[in-house]
Amino acid sequence: MSQTKVMLSPKELELVNNADWILTKNLIIHKVYQLFGQLSERYLAAIQQNVLLSKDDLGIRTPKISKGEQYEGLPWVMLDYPRNFTADDAFGIRSFFWWGNCCSITLQLAGRFQQKYAPVLEKYFADPVKSKEWFISTGTDPWQHHFRNENYEPVNESRKGNMSALPFIKLAKKIPLDDWSSIDIFFEKNYTEILQILTGG
Repeated sequence: MSQTKVMLSPKELELVNNADWILTKNLIIHKVYQLFGQLSERYLAAIQQNVLLSKDDLGIRTPKISKGEQYEGLPWVMLDYPRNFTADDAFGIRSFFWWGNCCSITLQLAGRFQQKYAPVLEKYFADPVKSKEWFISTGTDPWQHHFRNENYEPVNESRKGNMSALPFIKLAKKIPLDDWSSIDIFFEKNYTEILQILTGG
């Protein structure tokens, strides 16, 4: 049986002969790691200063930075802190870099944490000014991060209702990669806002 010869397109051939673009990509990922390392220190300090957060809610006390190459075929880096995930419960704040798309920060709650914090979230996001630019998950998979219509919709346009009755709570904000010079401010500002919301500040 004859086999089809595997060929490269002109564009693919150009890229496979050009090491510079992959080295540049690796450098960018390294810089995102550096940024998330700096943010993890600031997140730790913010948590330590917030005496209203229950230590039981925080779970594992150290931030975790991880990376991959294949979220919808594209590289990603994420920072989780706090990170308290079990089979039934979730309490996490995730900072996420997604190549070619955006950066985002997400509050994820499920189980006992969802029941505990749903009332303060409902109260906060009932204000259309405060909920501006926030998205709420409408999807069925809590581990999806894209902002397409089947996964997120603006909080102002959603039927928020009783958040404790949702399968899980995911609230997120995003910033385009073109705004790179403001990304550290974006993460710090919204991390602080999430902590204030959870503690009724």
